[in-house]
Amino acid sequence: MSSARVLEVTQSQSMNEQFGTNRQNAKASLSHVELALQNSGDLLQDIQDLVVSAGNGAMVMSDREALATELEGRLQDLLGVANTADGSGGYLFSGYMATTQPFTQTPTGANYQGDQGQRKLQVGPSRRMAISASGSEVFENNLTGNGIFQTQAAIANTGAGIISSGAVTDRSLLTGDDYAITFSVVGVPPVTTYTVTNTTTATAIQVAQPYQPGGQIAFDGMALDIKGQPDNGDTFTVKPSQKQSVFTTVTDLIAALRTPDDGSSGKALLANRLNTANDNLKAAHDNVLTVQASVGARMKELDYLDGNGDDLNIQYASTLSDLQDLDMAKAISLFSQQQLTLQAAQQSFKAMSGLSLFNYI
Repeated sequence: MSSARVLEVTQSQSMNEQFGTNRQNAKASLSHVELALQNSGDLLQDIQDLVVSAGNGAMVMSDREALATELEGRLQDLLGVANTADGSGGYLFSGYMATTQPFTQTPTGANYQGDQGQRKLQVGPSRRMAISASGSEVFENNLTGNGIFQTQAAIANTGAGIISSGAVTDRSLLTGDDYAITFSVVGVPPVTTYTVTNTTTATAIQVAQPYQPGGQIAFDGMALDIKGQPDNGDTFTVKPSQKQSVFTTVTDLIAALRTPDDGSSGKALLANRLNTANDNLKAAHDNVLTVQASVGARMKELDYLDGNGDDLNIQYASTLSDLQDLDMAKAISLFSQQQLTLQAAQQSFKAMSGLSLFNYI
């Protein structure tokens, strides 16, 4: 019975030690992921700072070209981080497709070659932990605009209108439809009005509203403003936020900086595109920070599980000691008793073996 219990405890102890080894491997992998995410966050913060610099009205085309060239370098750095190797012949951000390079650059950004999987390890009796993150989750899971809807100016606009990112005022009124805000400038002196159209249903919901630069434009649970002076026919769109790769965002930003900004319309176009890039970069940075926080939480959990594992090892060692170790006093006493019994048995046998009927003849 005791030997069976020893075998059971020994097996449990071996499993606990294996979990400890798995936790060390998980920590090593998560440390690589955390470092890569930290580098990504630093690069995105640097790119956001460059966007702010690009908005300086004193910049000329040559200045923006220099910024665009610098951003090309940041884009390559970001791709390099996204394609970080895991130190064992694979890649950190390719999901289950560990040996496939996650991202390849394209003219519009980058294509993801991995999958959505997360490699896992058994780090406790009832805990399987993800030790990787998919590149799609980290670099492509970024909502455009303010996270609910995105505002943009049409590239064909000829006026100087600059639209804000906007905000949700009543979630219960949101429709998820697409909208267009179209301006009309007529008369002498010119009078500017705008019409809001739900382009999904082809329904005008606000018609010929007086325009006040910077004044609130609100409809269907959303509010925004437009500054500057739009021209007749200028259009601004409002669409539900979509997921966009950070590589597409940076590529679009580089193209925006290389677009001539002649006149007030060119400056307004640049300002609108910089605002769009800034919103999308902020979302990408926030997403990286969210994934990084998740990795940090898992590493903290591993420390907790290590503590539990150490406690279990002590318990197993104590149990095995009780089952296997020799109690000297008890052993000597038992030996003495067995020795006396043996001696008595030997004396009895000697006496009995000496008895014979021939002794009485």
